Amino acid sequence: MVGAGVLGLPFAMSELGWGPGVAVLIISWVVTLYTLWQMVEMHEMVPGKRFDRYHELGQHAFGEKLGLWIVVPQQLVVEVGVCIVYMVTGGKSLKKFHDTVCPDCKSIKTTYFIMIFASIHYILSQLPNFNSISGVSLAAAVMSLSYSTIAWGASVDKGKQEDVDYGYKASSTAGTVFNFFGALGEVAFAYAGHNVVLEIQATIPSTPERPSKKPMWRGVIVAYIVVALCYFPVALVGYWAFGNAVEDNILISLAKPRWLIAAANMMVVVHVIGSYQIYAMPVFDMIETVLVKQLHFRPSLKLRLISRTAYVSFTTLIAVTFPFFGGLLSFFGGFAFAPTTYFLPCIMWLAIYKPRRWSISWITNWICIILGVLLMILAPIGGLRLIILQAKTYKFYS
Repeated sequence: MVGAGVLGLPFAMSELGWGPGVAVLIISWVVTLYTLWQMVEMHEMVPGKRFDRYHELGQHAFGEKLGLWIVVPQQLVVEVGVCIVYMVTGGKSLKKFHDTVCPDCKSIKTTYFIMIFASIHYILSQLPNFNSISGVSLAAAVMSLSYSTIAWGASVDKGKQEDVDYGYKASSTAGTVFNFFGALGEVAFAYAGHNVVLEIQATIPSTPERPSKKPMWRGVIVAYIVVALCYFPVALVGYWAFGNAVEDNILISLAKPRWLIAAANMMVVVHVIGSYQIYAMPVFDMIETVLVKQLHFRPSLKLRLISRTAYVSFTTLIAVTFPFFGGLLSFFGGFAFAPTTYFLPCIMWLAIYKPRRWSISWITNWICIILGVLLMILAPIGGLRLIILQAKTYKFYS
């Protein structure tokens, strides 16, 4: 649950302001916990059958063909989007580590660091399945909790800056509004567990007496408590310390103590190495299934080597072309994460359970759907504008 999106939360707060920022964080936490509960409940709603994939649940709710067309493209955008963002995050964190450890060394382009980070994935991407990356995944989980704690702990240690300003950065009303929209996407990006929740629940044994939803729900509660303990301190303390001068990645804003910030950035690198593979693995599976079943290629080591290397190269190319952490978070957070996280589970719930009109369940789901659709429309606009503005002053491949 705790992804690199947490590092962008103080920046999101700077574009939202204290009141709206705290409200958006709390509402997102509550809404995504509710939709996650729905997915856990729907996993075994048909006696004797388990929906182990998001698209299987979509097919049950909307029909065989329509369910695939609704869910699969959205999941694909989420997974590819996260891989691109994590390429940028890994490269920028490597650069920050290098600059912190050796401030007098010659400056090296961000592009080169992204390519160094990508080189690891050319090797790791050849691992056959989820089980083979379990060690990398465990290291990633430990690292994400560690660097979140360092991010807000170091901000407390640094204290409130002398010239801190909590006003909006944009000089015009339009700029403030677009930045506000973009910040909504950055918050949405931080809540990303829904895309793999059914796959996780599928690994839990289940019987009629002890259905998998009970231990799964306990796991979700623990995860969301940890999310609150990571997200809220990072967002609030980071914004309190730096105000609207905070960078789109809080660790870039922090400089001292040097050894701790260097360690935190290396923790981010380890974390996004694991996270990239977790999000890339379903894409590899999809690409290879299409190549073998639709285009009749013979499954082989050569096919895996070429297809996976091509995918890593594609995400690397996009990352070095648009290495804008904040803009990418906003765009993908709204465009891809809002549907799968905020409102698609609610639409499925209404389609399958058909709660009585104006009942509490019906009203709650419609509120979530309206909020989610607004988020999906508004956040990418803010994110795209931020990318365009950053691209204006950015020298490509620099």
